[in-house]
Amino acid sequence: MAETPFPGDAAPGRRYLPIADHGLIGDLRTVALVGTNGTIDWYCCPSFDAPSVFAAVLDAERGGCFELAAAAPVRTKQFYFPDTNVLITRFFTEDGVGEVQDFMPVGTDAAAEPGRHRLIRRVVCVRGTVPFRALVAPRLDYGAAAHTLRVLDDVILFESPGLSLALTSNVPMECDDRDARADFKLDEGDSAVFALDQVDGAVAPRGCALAEAEHEFNATVAYWRGWLRQSRYRGRWREMVHRSALTLKLLTYAPTGAILAAPTTSLPEQLGGERNWDYRYVWVRDAAFCVYALLRLGFTGEAEAFMHFVTTHISPGCRDGSGPLQIMYGIDGRTELPERELPHLEGHQGSAPVRVGNAAAGQLQLDIYGALIDSIYLYDKWAQPISSGQWDDVCHLVDWVCDHWDQPDEGVWETRGGRRNFLYSRLMCWVAIERAIRLANRRGLPADLLRWRQVRDTVYRRIMDRGWSEHRGAFVQYEGGDVLDASLLMMPLAKFIAPTDPKWLSTLDALTEDLVSDSLVYRYDPQASPDGLRGDEGTFSICSFWYVEALVRAGRLDEARLAFEKMLTYANHLGLYAEEISRTGEQQGNFPQAFTHLSLISAAVNLDRALG
Repeated sequence: MAETPFPGDAAPGRRYLPIADHGLIGDLRTVALVGTNGTIDWYCCPSFDAPSVFAAVLDAERGGCFELAAAAPVRTKQFYFPDTNVLITRFFTEDGVGEVQDFMPVGTDAAAEPGRHRLIRRVVCVRGTVPFRALVAPRLDYGAAAHTLRVLDDVILFESPGLSLALTSNVPMECDDRDARADFKLDEGDSAVFALDQVDGAVAPRGCALAEAEHEFNATVAYWRGWLRQSRYRGRWREMVHRSALTLKLLTYAPTGAILAAPTTSLPEQLGGERNWDYRYVWVRDAAFCVYALLRLGFTGEAEAFMHFVTTHISPGCRDGSGPLQIMYGIDGRTELPERELPHLEGHQGSAPVRVGNAAAGQLQLDIYGALIDSIYLYDKWAQPISSGQWDDVCHLVDWVCDHWDQPDEGVWETRGGRRNFLYSRLMCWVAIERAIRLANRRGLPADLLRWRQVRDTVYRRIMDRGWSEHRGAFVQYEGGDVLDASLLMMPLAKFIAPTDPKWLSTLDALTEDLVSDSLVYRYDPQASPDGLRGDEGTFSICSFWYVEALVRAGRLDEARLAFEKMLTYANHLGLYAEEISRTGEQQGNFPQAFTHLSLISAAVNLDRALG
């Protein structure tokens, strides 16, 4: 649990809460970040990739926020209602204790209503007497669109040409021309409700009485607990694994089955730096790895939904010679994701530019073929057999990989420093062909197996011959170089090389020497391998969990368990991870990140199994 000294402030004299001082709520269509001070400072409506309603995490003045906190000197603590994505923020004052229960209804009649998107904040005084204050200050379209405010009966309407929101509450609100405020006091046992709904011509505004809020709360709790009961994990780190699973579920877009890389944009990989990207899209690689993690736990429904997304929205036709797949897609399957900057926003703690869209969508990254086909192979093995049409698509992808595996590309880390012959890209091309061969053999499916085997073996020899550096005594980032890369940790995990092979153990030792810092793993050294961007970055958390798994498979269980336990100390107070960790242990980058949570699940499952 995290504490903050005063409501409305990150700390005395600071305008921003640290990235890690947030919890996440959502309804499988969008999410909100709720700070430990009770402020919602990130919320997009009606979908993950829609323009923001609240974005104070990117600009404390112009971004907009929804404050709800005790109006007194206070300590705060935050936790999830057990086994759910309902977030509780508690306020401890001299005269009493209050809490705010934040959630978006899921599994209720209201949540199922087309076009209805609702955010509920229920305030309860649990001991003594507590004064509260509320400020609802939307700044639509990333703070760029003006809105009007009008009061209609007991409903406050925030209206703009692109979006209209209705605020209802059972406490009196004061309004100016664009914001609504309230100051109120609750005695022990009293409660208040604030509900923010998207409304349009088809969805009329409606109130949210205390009894309705109670019903929605109970139904939402029942939904999350019912979903989590599907988990087969009974290992040592059940709480962390289940929190990661619940987080991955929050990053799924129910209407299409899409799985997001992260629900935020432009949270910096380095404070004050330019490495600020929009991750609110479906990365083929990230989503495919998520399918693997969820299948390991028994969640076949999410894998089936993602396979439907792949079949429906990812066409296997070639794109201007760049391959049949993009590296990322919109949550609705769209392919155009133009990147632009928002200069009117200062960025988190001054980290500019703020970007929406992602130009990396046009990159060539060959590794995605291995990630996707591996997930299809596992889905066929652990969930249900793929269809004949899906197999035809797999064959098309594998045939393309056989023709193009030896091209230089931008690589797994989306560098903007030019294409190279990255070893990881070769590795995952090998995975694509090898898994397809396995699938064809197990199911007796038609395939050009002679050609596939020949190309698979050629790729293997190429990696062993040109990816190995005698000088470093290790496999290296790209052919002809001597730079190390943490993506090489996937070599034994992908079953390309035995985890106790002398060449691999030598590589593992070299990676430990060069890229590991007290269990934390850097992706690569940007000074030794320029990536086209200024500044440094923190350690990359997925790589740290890959490192744990590589140690497990190498039989170094004591080292693996210590590294895993250390990694758990870098989670935030709720068990959530951003993509990177700074030198001082702070979370950096978009938050929370699917990549990190899926690798935590994989490392925990494999470490559990090895420990017995």
